[in-house]
Amino acid sequence: MPLQRSVGAGLLLVVLAAGFAPGPGLGQPYTEQQIKRLALDALRDSPGLVLEIIRENPEVVTQAVAILQERERAQQARAAQDALAIHRDTLFSQSHGPVLGNPDGDVTIVEFFDYNCGYCRRSSRIIHNLLAADDQVRVALWEWPILGEGSRFAARASLAAQQQGAYQAFHWALMDLPDQATEANVMDTARTLGLDVEKLRRDMAAPEVDAHLARSNQLARALGFTGTPAFVVGNTVAPGFASLERLQDLVRQSRSADLR
Repeated sequence: MPLQRSVGAGLLLVVLAAGFAPGPGLGQPYTEQQIKRLALDALRDSPGLVLEIIRENPEVVTQAVAILQERERAQQARAAQDALAIHRDTLFSQSHGPVLGNPDGDVTIVEFFDYNCGYCRRSSRIIHNLLAADDQVRVALWEWPILGEGSRFAARASLAAQQQGAYQAFHWALMDLPDQATEANVMDTARTLGLDVEKLRRDMAAPEVDAHLARSNQLARALGFTGTPAFVVGNTVAPGFASLERLQDLVRQSRSADLR
């Protein structure tokens, strides 16, 4: 291959990696397919030259990584919005699932959480404070136990506590556990709250519990969540820990846009 073509192909390889459209400095405009073909030619025929170009211009690689990461974030955000549009009613209604705060509130915060997630425990105190300050907020909780057997046991027990009208008290108590949730301390908590532990164990195996956990996992994956906590407020999908100020701001935005 002529040297000029090798250099051009090498540069085009870097351009392709960075996601740039070829500019005037690279001559005539190329289609995406032509760029890919030239890049493959460069890798096959002049791998040393391509590596030399990259070594002499390391900042281009950094730029390429940043652009690809930003492109991926944008794609994930679009996918999350698409999933939100499809699943909004299920996410926010929680007709048979656990709800905190005002069940008829004008704004709903959706939270995916795990009892053994440290940030979820911090979030629970923030949610508690938010509800104390705003009696028009409703919180729809999706149990998403992804941190092991203790998490799964705690989630099942908590959901089963609904059958004894004790979900809210049980939820706050599990979030306040000094140690990781295990079968032993979850059941100790149930006894302390005066629950019928034999009934609780039976209710943990109910189809409704299985359905909630399966649906929660499906929704979390559809929204692109990879960990807990994760929130949805109005049209905003917000993975990760959120401060009190952040949640209050999202509530205000949702309220002003009349999004429940």
